[in-house]
Amino acid sequence: MAGLKFQVIVALAALANVAVALVPSTSLRRAARSLAPLRSSPKASPLEMKYSVAVVGGGPSGACAAEVFAAEKSIDTYIIERKMDNCKPCGGAIPLCMVEEFGLPVEIIDRKVRKMNLVSPNGNEVFIGQTLAPNEYIGMCRREVMDKYLRDRSIDAGAVPINGLVTEIELPTSAKDKYVIKYSNYAGDKKVGTPETLEVDIVIGADGANSRVAKAIDAGEYNFAIAFQERIKIDDDKMAFYEDLAEMYVGDDVSPDFYGWVFPKYDHVGVGTGTVVNRPAIKEYQKATRERAGAKIEGGKIIKVEAHPIPEHMRPRRVVGRGVLVGDAAGYVTKCSGEGIYFAAKSGRMAAESIVQLMKGGSRLPTEKEIKGTYIKDYDRAYGPTYTVLDILQRVFYTNNGAREAFVELCESEYVQKVTFDSYLYKTVQGNNPIEDVKLLFATIGSLIRGNALATPDKKFDNPVESLKRI
Repeated sequence: MAGLKFQVIVALAALANVAVALVPSTSLRRAARSLAPLRSSPKASPLEMKYSVAVVGGGPSGACAAEVFAAEKSIDTYIIERKMDNCKPCGGAIPLCMVEEFGLPVEIIDRKVRKMNLVSPNGNEVFIGQTLAPNEYIGMCRREVMDKYLRDRSIDAGAVPINGLVTEIELPTSAKDKYVIKYSNYAGDKKVGTPETLEVDIVIGADGANSRVAKAIDAGEYNFAIAFQERIKIDDDKMAFYEDLAEMYVGDDVSPDFYGWVFPKYDHVGVGTGTVVNRPAIKEYQKATRERAGAKIEGGKIIKVEAHPIPEHMRPRRVVGRGVLVGDAAGYVTKCSGEGIYFAAKSGRMAAESIVQLMKGGSRLPTEKEIKGTYIKDYDRAYGPTYTVLDILQRVFYTNNGAREAFVELCESEYVQKVTFDSYLYKTVQGNNPIEDVKLLFATIGSLIRGNALATPDKKFDNPVESLKRI
């Protein structure tokens, strides 16, 4: 799901006074690599021997990892992706710092959002965004466009693409053994994949919430949300309303523990919602989100329906042996906001950079302990506080309609909006003011009292079996 919601939620971290650290190429060379069948590498002499890495998954985390590995000429790099045109159900919002940090071209950004309409359960609206500078914005992307750009960039760097579906991974039985990846090769638009194998020294699991790599290395299970999104084509006059604006709806009608959204894309809007605690009712919540948007999307044509599991917390084990998880496979999606794109790309890059450095020019293989001591330690130190704060805020402000009303009211504050956008755009809280934080604390108490007095009670639901499911 999208990163834009992050802009509203993170601001409230001031309550806890916590600083959140916070075109494809058509070269013949790529075409030849993508069509060639891949099997175990032929035996080479010790002087010719190169270590190899397979990145399973071609989204932001996998593509950014593969790009780093491919730049290291002492490593053979493969990137395996079944759906080269995959459209993940995701709001597609990315922070300004990601555009700069990952060198993303403006051509892949559909819209530059500078305003957001936040709507409470009772219909109270707050427009936020007035604190943004003229050159600041939240980028709105279509995942199939952005993911392909990042994947193609890794291939241009030297990664060998495999249009395949991984079916099984055999683990090494000793420190010198390789991982054996069994997959179905769909190169050439095959309807039925050809069974093939690939032997590699390191496996990067960037294959999403239902990660086969995670299952193979016994990384443990996690709770998950279901994200549901409809892409809706609306007429030009209605689309003009969403030129640089996105909407977020809160209330137990659209989600008992999340929110509904309307995000603008190139020529349509993405309308969606998500939930962890009542997944069987996701279509009811989606219908309510459409109804809340009302006349603004009335008469629109649904052109695509998407649904996907989203991790609710990190997996118990993110590194086992030389099997390493990144992105959704590792559980790097924030509570409250559901932001995952930036953290996916960042984790993929951080993991690959740590491993490349540990390999010392391709002269050795890293150990599990070494990878945990670099990649995992560095990632948790940088972003652990973010996950903790947003977890707390979700428990406070998404528990009932009274808290949701308070949440919307608090977002009228210019201070909240400034801290919000600064935190989201640059992944660090800027300009915190202790005096304003104290004022915000008292304002929060007052808003919670008023919200609970005025709000409609949440509807009760019960799904004891579904609520226990994990992936």
